[in-house]
Amino acid sequence: MFSISKRSEVEPFHAMDVLAEATKRRASGHPVISMAVGQPSHPAPNAALEAAQAALVEGRIGYTDALGTTKLKHALAGHYRDRHGLTINTARIAITTGSSAGFNLAFLSLFDAGDAVAIARPGYPAYRNILGALGLKVIEVPVTAETHFTLTPESLEAAQAANNVRLKGVLLASPANPTGTVTGREGLKALADYCAANSIAFISDEIYHGLTFVGEETSALELTDEAIVINSFSKYYCMTGWRIGWMVLPERLVRPIERVAQSLYISPPELSQIAATAALGAGEQLDVYKASYAANREFLMKRLPEIGLSIASPMDGAFYAYVDVTRFTNDSMAFAKRMLADINVAATPGLDFDPLEGHRSLRMSYAGAQVEIVEAVERIAGWLK
Repeated sequence: MFSISKRSEVEPFHAMDVLAEATKRRASGHPVISMAVGQPSHPAPNAALEAAQAALVEGRIGYTDALGTTKLKHALAGHYRDRHGLTINTARIAITTGSSAGFNLAFLSLFDAGDAVAIARPGYPAYRNILGALGLKVIEVPVTAETHFTLTPESLEAAQAANNVRLKGVLLASPANPTGTVTGREGLKALADYCAANSIAFISDEIYHGLTFVGEETSALELTDEAIVINSFSKYYCMTGWRIGWMVLPERLVRPIERVAQSLYISPPELSQIAATAALGAGEQLDVYKASYAANREFLMKRLPEIGLSIASPMDGAFYAYVDVTRFTNDSMAFAKRMLADINVAATPGLDFDPLEGHRSLRMSYAGAQVEIVEAVERIAGWLK
């Protein structure tokens, strides 16, 4: 049986480190299965590939407006009309070079150095890293079963008191990475109302929209025009490498965001915008992909507890299982390294998402092919014995 009782003092082993090591081992001939990175195994939808191919044949790919093409913005407005019953002025939509650029633009435009911004713990590590790099004070608010694994007005109040700060911003992801939490309409409205009442900027990360399996998939835009919504074509649309995303902004922020975007990025890549415009009409194919994630989810929810890896938070959305490894170790980093070295299965240590309690947890992505997910879990089962 695998067992480690002491926490590792080695350099942190992050998600992209796991991916790099897994890629290196695969290139050396090892039969690696990666459950480390949230990257769909499916290709971009056919409509997106065909549109990109046609654009390449024409050969006229260049700069666009800093906030993207009119055609993609109109397609996104149609998306919000059809999926959320909303009428969104296209002037409020900003196309970005992936959601990462959206976070950069939002943080730079909304906050000054030293401002306090709340995020969930566990949560996506890039939030913490980008905020810290910009000189902002990161307030990591623990999300537990008591808070339904999401931020609440009460937890935000407690965090401000504990850290002796007043928040300037709150960032929430739903569905969340790594917990899979879907914050329902009532919880989302409570946060939006709390932020409005306290002059706090509310940023809603909706990049896993389309991948909700349990609960309500509510956009913050249904509740307020003041939310800053960030989304991406990487997850549901299976377009990670195309680096294309979008924001929906309050009207007062459009020009400030545009000015920063002009300086930092010039424009999002036109080829990716062309493909993304077509992808928005590929829902039938993409829902087939979603069904494959749902099958993987059902398998993991049953099989992981059977082999001693209990589910640490709800698997309601996104495509991650966040599991408790304390039956075997209190050092998830060393556990992840050994698992990759011994049985060629890659997963991400929880310390990537939770610097305080993450040594107890491991994140496993189920965005891959079902045959690989089953094989990976059976390898783990044999290894743990």
